[in-house]
Amino acid sequence: MAILVVSPGRDPKVWVRELRLQLPKEEVHTWTEDLEVDKEKIDYAISWKHPFGLYKDYPNLKVIASMGAGVDHITGDPDIPEDITVTRIVDEQLTTDMSEFVLSLIMSYLKNISYHHCNDSWEHKIYQRIEDAHVGILGLGILGSGLAEVLRKNDFKVSGWSNSEKNMEGISSFYGKDQLPDFLKNVNILVCLLPLTPETEGILNKDLFKQLPEDAYVINVARGEHLVEEDLLEMVQKGHLSGASLDVFRTEPLPPDHAFWKELKIRITPHIASITDPRKVVPQVVENYRRLNEGKELKNVVPREKGY
Repeated sequence: MAILVVSPGRDPKVWVRELRLQLPKEEVHTWTEDLEVDKEKIDYAISWKHPFGLYKDYPNLKVIASMGAGVDHITGDPDIPEDITVTRIVDEQLTTDMSEFVLSLIMSYLKNISYHHCNDSWEHKIYQRIEDAHVGILGLGILGSGLAEVLRKNDFKVSGWSNSEKNMEGISSFYGKDQLPDFLKNVNILVCLLPLTPETEGILNKDLFKQLPEDAYVINVARGEHLVEEDLLEMVQKGHLSGASLDVFRTEPLPPDHAFWKELKIRITPHIASITDPRKVVPQVVENYRRLNEGKELKNVVPREKGY
């Protein structure tokens, strides 16, 4: 039995070091450095954005553990056998980091911080107050619910929309396709924290933007594939949307010739809203590995049929 760490574009060294410290008797391999590893030994993979089709070559693989809260980079691979269990990271720090990041974007927008920082004149732009903001959160999972609670405690009016019904104190909740228009019609700051599934891909499109009030602001910190990029540009340039803050993109890094760089009303950050700290989350990965070996039920399992 052995563990494989697969993270193209991410340095696996911290993961490997922490795993070897906590599992000194187990073999831990990296995909990039140990391409000649005996694939039949691997029964547990820790993964982030693996090349699709990779895992079909590991005949005894039982579990693929995401390095983060999202699992679309795993569940989107059609070549992963149905009998392989997929798990994800659940970490309070990730939720806290995400909530703080989005709150900072909202406050920067309301108080025109970015506008004045980038403006080379003494022109004043009147700020908005928290009482004037109605924040709508697409997705009330762990991250979305955490954000909703932080915003509520900071006196924002908050609504949330999800696939299934949620009940949160002080939060107006909507669910299902039929209730999406009612959710959107009064929201002037829209935050996307949806999981990426075939149903949510491209949900941030022209039809949805038209249902928002004029001058609404869009924040996407979920996945780049949620956004139809040309629709956002059109609605910002036509003035229906006042702007957007984007932390995730269909192509990352965002190409230097991308139109978003030239649109001053679109603020760009390089996918930094909430980043997993291996030193904090490896213990839960190790616990699941031990549970696998002991034949116990794993924690934080993702239902394959839902994809999140």
